[in-house]
Amino acid sequence: MIAPLKEWMIEADIRSLQSAMESGRISSEELTLAYIDRIREINPLIHAVLELNPDAIDIARSLDAERKERGSRGELHGIPILVKDNIDTGDRMHTSAGSAVLANNKVAEDAFIAARLRKAGAVLLGKTNMTEWSNFMSSRMPAGYSSRGGQVLNPYGPGEVFVSGSSSGSAAAVAASLAAAAIGTETAGSIVGPAAQHALVGIKPTVGLASRSGIIPISFYQDTPGPLARTVEDAAILLGAIVGWDEQDSLTEAGREAACLDYTAFLDAAYVAQARIGIPRPYYKHLDEERLAIMEDAIAALRREGATIVDDIPLPVEYSNWNQGVVGYEFKQGINAYLARLDESSPVHSLTELIAYHRDHAELTLAYGQDTLEQSEATELTEEQVEREQTSYKKRARREGIEYLMKQERLDALLLPGDADGKYMAARMGYPLICVPAGYSANGIIDEDGDSTKGPFGVIFSGPAFSEPTLIKLAYGFEQATRHRIPPKL
Repeated sequence: MIAPLKEWMIEADIRSLQSAMESGRISSEELTLAYIDRIREINPLIHAVLELNPDAIDIARSLDAERKERGSRGELHGIPILVKDNIDTGDRMHTSAGSAVLANNKVAEDAFIAARLRKAGAVLLGKTNMTEWSNFMSSRMPAGYSSRGGQVLNPYGPGEVFVSGSSSGSAAAVAASLAAAAIGTETAGSIVGPAAQHALVGIKPTVGLASRSGIIPISFYQDTPGPLARTVEDAAILLGAIVGWDEQDSLTEAGREAACLDYTAFLDAAYVAQARIGIPRPYYKHLDEERLAIMEDAIAALRREGATIVDDIPLPVEYSNWNQGVVGYEFKQGINAYLARLDESSPVHSLTELIAYHRDHAELTLAYGQDTLEQSEATELTEEQVEREQTSYKKRARREGIEYLMKQERLDALLLPGDADGKYMAARMGYPLICVPAGYSANGIIDEDGDSTKGPFGVIFSGPAFSEPTLIKLAYGFEQATRHRIPPKL
């Protein structure tokens, strides 16, 4: 056994963990126990993990036996992975989207991606905290808060550094090495936003590449699960495990031919030298001096690696309104369908009942109100109106947005700041994004003395549908050239 295991596994990548298990230096059971011990030690400081899988150790033990008898299933065999609390797992864990209302909710079947992870040999270690209902409950609710799990805190400065996005628990857990990696979900920024604030790699795949069946929804056209990891390689490994066609998710038909079982084939750092990367400066205007300097350093690093930088390119649709009404309609339809399927023991089976339950148990559930839920319930859009809105926006975006711009300028990707509104444009089109650590700036919460803790900041590579192979190449090349990730001090 590696000694001391708990120190060695911090920041250890998936292939290092796998190699150690394959050689017999550690077992999955020992690794799982070590992560559980670390969660019990660190999680009270950051509230990133909602619950542990009571069967995790038994699962790890059985995977160790399988390795000895039949060999390894692959890169994830015996690797402990955390999943966001809006992802169904057909086991003794609960699925609540962070809501105290569903704190006792158990489901009979795995979400498609949970089943894929089990098939790959991953140990589902536990569920991560999240912004309640994926931040579709209240306009006043801070990122990372849930009535079930409390406030997620960033391990780079608990209470002093932003967490960002609804997958903040997954991000905080991985940043603090509470698991090898984690799965988050994104509708608009909830994977790449937390990745940027936690010095992580986050991949928001093209909608349709990975199934959403068994995931508590917001938007049929925008939701997608994706990996959060400490390296591009680890994120690529995890992405390959969750993609695939699912008959219960019609949008995965579009990704059927594009999906790859092994995204590590695209870990090509040399590709940057032949790439053309666009800089949409309107998305840089909000940056303070420190974060702008990080972006300029990132551009300079890509230039040094041989990339052609096409600077100051406009995006005609960059300021198109975010259509909250359409997303509110989609949420109402999706959440009603999900809640209606729950066991009869569930206290709610519709959005109407959920809102009423909150009102009746306000002290427990309404720390920040529920105006977003109420607006969704009140929406009077029709399916036809939503379809027209979607079609109109996508037509304009193709004429004037990312696809148009990339073809016009012959670009491989756009480079965005980790907090740029550009991620919303990609979200509305269902396009992929990859965030990579890029530095540290005083962008945390300002204290009473006017000081700010240095927090991580990331860059985002953006491209058209199913451009994950290209984006992974660029993200890997940038990561290998810069190596900005520094673990938090805990």
